[in-house]
Amino acid sequence: MTRRYFGTDGIRGQSNVFPMTPDLAMRVGIAVGTIFRRGHHRHRVVIGKDTRLSGYMLENALVAGFTAAGLDVFLLGPIPTPAVAMLTRSLRADIGVMISASHNPFADNGIKLFGPDGYKLSDELELEIEDLLDKDIYSQLAKPHEIGRAKRVDGDIYRYIEFVKRTLPREVTLDGLRIAIDCANGAAYKAAPAALWELGADIVTIGNEPNGTNINFECGSTHPEALRKKVHEVRADIGIALDGDADRVIIVDERGEVVDGDQLMAVIADSWADDNILRGGGIVATVMSNLGLERFLGGKGLSLARTKVGDRYVVEHMRNHNFNVGGEQSGHIVLSDYGTTGDGLVAALQVLACVKRSGKTVSEICRKFEPVPQLLKNVRISGGKPLENPVVIQAIADAESELAGNGRLVIRPSGTEPLIRVMAEGDDSVKVESIVNGLVDVIANARSAAA
Repeated sequence: MTRRYFGTDGIRGQSNVFPMTPDLAMRVGIAVGTIFRRGHHRHRVVIGKDTRLSGYMLENALVAGFTAAGLDVFLLGPIPTPAVAMLTRSLRADIGVMISASHNPFADNGIKLFGPDGYKLSDELELEIEDLLDKDIYSQLAKPHEIGRAKRVDGDIYRYIEFVKRTLPREVTLDGLRIAIDCANGAAYKAAPAALWELGADIVTIGNEPNGTNINFECGSTHPEALRKKVHEVRADIGIALDGDADRVIIVDERGEVVDGDQLMAVIADSWADDNILRGGGIVATVMSNLGLERFLGGKGLSLARTKVGDRYVVEHMRNHNFNVGGEQSGHIVLSDYGTTGDGLVAALQVLACVKRSGKTVSEICRKFEPVPQLLKNVRISGGKPLENPVVIQAIADAESELAGNGRLVIRPSGTEPLIRVMAEGDDSVKVESIVNGLVDVIANARSAAA
């Protein structure tokens, strides 16, 4: 069945433009409320959001939908995505909702859904929701005496802060560390600095003045330049960059060098393997993770299981095969001993624990392998299916043949934007660049011809 609304991470799009309209948000509330309205107890939903201006609009529309379906709503306000997942379980809610477009610009927004176990919904449930959205859902409304109530909850952010602090090994403190943290003017602008300061660190914070339109703007994990500058300026031991909803993290070492998710997974996997707490015999990552990571793990006798792009697919593989470390090169790090989804702050604390225990610098700890030359380019599309074009298919086959044994090629549509992503990696950087540029041109021409 073709998906009309859901991508790789919930429903996402430009605010006030279909599908990200208040009408659809209300229908989502009714549809999801109907599906999760099981049994005779009072049903409840928790709703968090990041700091986007459109969050107010979508929050109110979702409240209307859920209460109309007979669910009570707990409004958490600006709070990280992993906090919503955690509080869904902690508060015994039937459903959790995060209003966020993650690392996207402020004009975009999205709806992420979590089941009562704190995990993102399965493909099957998302298809069931989509089926309801295109039907007359108003026949599913609650009776007048069954309409839900809504209330804003204060203080639950502190539950999350305490939870985060407990993930740092008991014998470790952050005393003596100067940490620069970039909150991306997003959902963690209160929680992240508070947690790090309470654990003993000297904190310098940027990206902590959200105004509704500056989330992810020249800051956060997708724009680490501001953090690199701040690390140099204040002579910080480490920089931590979160994204708009704080489910991903990028590190900047004391020299101002960026450390991506692949290196962070290598650090955590190596440490946990030494402590005999790594499960599954390795880690789970996506097809986008660098070949250097795979080679590093192999040298340690550990495996790298790859999934398609999307942290929900990483989590699904982790659950099915008993892994407890997984993630994406972009900085989604999932540590299932602590949570059900990516948590940038929890991942950062595991890296900080390695730094403190070793007495070494971040640059010494976080450079586990030399990345294989990798190049990713995007081709914007306005319609059609260029990847089904025979010329494109042949060009891809030729490129795969050229890289055989010495690299990898990954070509996929974006799950959140109208883009075709073209990625190649291999030991020969010149060949990699030539292959990517050639494929980008072929796909772009095929798109133009189709248009």
